[in-house]
Amino acid sequence: MEKAYDLDTFAKILTDKGYSGYFHTQAAYPDKLKESIGRYLEACRNGTEDMRKPELLLNTYLQYNGESKPYINCFMLIKYHHETFELDRMEIVKKDQYGQLMKQSELTGLSVSTVPTVKEAIAMVNDELKQKTVPRKKGFGL
Repeated sequence: MEKAYDLDTFAKILTDKGYSGYFHTQAAYPDKLKESIGRYLEACRNGTEDMRKPELLLNTYLQYNGESKPYINCFMLIKYHHETFELDRMEIVKKDQYGQLMKQSELTGLSVSTVPTVKEAIAMVNDELKQKTVPRKKGFGL
């Protein structure tokens, strides 16, 4: 199975899996995935950024419902080599509204084609139990 892809294919696979929001590449260049990576690489070519290691750190929200609610972030470590991109590691983090860690999951040994969908990634750190409605027994009245 192929693990390294050109930027167009890499971005399309992730977008098809639901990673369609805005990303930061190396903590800057906020934009859609392909554009964020492209802007960072252009900055490297222009000399305004220096790629010391052939790795890129991508960051995006998987779930965000406002400042007063918990949120879920996704961090991806991408290997970059000769205009190809390979997913190395992924970390999914759920934090409360104050930034305190609630739960996290780290995935290694995967490729961009085996990365979980956004829904699957959210489920890995979302412990919300679905409450079942239990009918009240008669005779215990309140």
